[in-house]
Amino acid sequence: MRYSAEIESVVRRLRDAMAGGVLSFPLTSFRDDGDGNGRGGSDGDGGGLDLESYRAYLTAQLAPGTDSAGPGPHAAAPGAVFPACGTGEFFSLDEDEYRAVVEATVDVADGRLPVVAGIGYGWAQALRFARIAEEAGADALLVMPHYLVGAPQDGLVGQLRRIAAGTRLPLIAYQRGQVAFTAHTLRRIAEIPTVVGLKDGHSDLDRLQRLTLAAPEGFLFFNGASTAEIQARAYATVGVPAYSSAVHAFAPEIAGAFFTALRAHDEATLTTLLRDFYIPFVELRDRVPGYAVSLVKAAARLRGLPVGPVRAPLTDPGAADLAELEAILDTGLALVRAPRRRVVA
Repeated sequence: MRYSAEIESVVRRLRDAMAGGVLSFPLTSFRDDGDGNGRGGSDGDGGGLDLESYRAYLTAQLAPGTDSAGPGPHAAAPGAVFPACGTGEFFSLDEDEYRAVVEATVDVADGRLPVVAGIGYGWAQALRFARIAEEAGADALLVMPHYLVGAPQDGLVGQLRRIAAGTRLPLIAYQRGQVAFTAHTLRRIAEIPTVVGLKDGHSDLDRLQRLTLAAPEGFLFFNGASTAEIQARAYATVGVPAYSSAVHAFAPEIAGAFFTALRAHDEATLTTLLRDFYIPFVELRDRVPGYAVSLVKAAARLRGLPVGPVRAPLTDPGAADLAELEAILDTGLALVRAPRRRVVA
């Protein structure tokens, strides 16, 4: 597949990033305007954007080896960073906050790894975010599913064409929820000169295999399932070894240990991490809608990371779920010999 020289340069960086580390989706830090206990209120009353805390948190996430206290492994460096996406509560950010988050991410990343900003809603609003991200210095864009309605395949193609016509940045399409591409549609969107890849959140490996076989050479794919490590081995069997990691947002030591074991085909370590940490975490996550973000943020707070509460419509975990999360987190950290608290400058 032929891209412009500018697009090809970004694609090469992303391909190298996907091979070299997990794809990190950082949390967005909000001030605690709730009950003052450091975890927000149960009604999802996260306050304003706390940009200083976000910078400190992101610096810790992207600078492995500098913030771990005591013995044990250092945190794993991600291959690329995806600010203001689902884990980063894109759906709760206004345009000014979005600009601040992307600008801060570009500044902290400082060219060391690609920055792929989330955009979404209908194409007109998505383009507003795309232009902000472009001005802020992002390298590429993740096009999250459009808002509310189902759409035929022609409409999904039209959405991406409209967005591609309004930004020079490479686009990665994201299929989940109401967005599911057929193999024929995948070939059509791959013909758009700036559409370079697909993040899959459906975990339908039959469909995904058809898509990978339909795609032109060099088209990028990665596993974007919730807690993607659970299915990482299965995705690799259909030619999609790269994956995003929500766990990296609060425990890069665990995420790094899993990534290393996966690449080394260390089945014993993979089995232990899945059985004793990832499966219990997912079982807790599945109990309450929105916990795919809320639990990640709560776990980060348990480690002393300055991320604040979630914003409505999400809610923070109650006391019983928080205690269970704490036990799961402690088990996972013990498995990789990492300390509970992460020191943030």
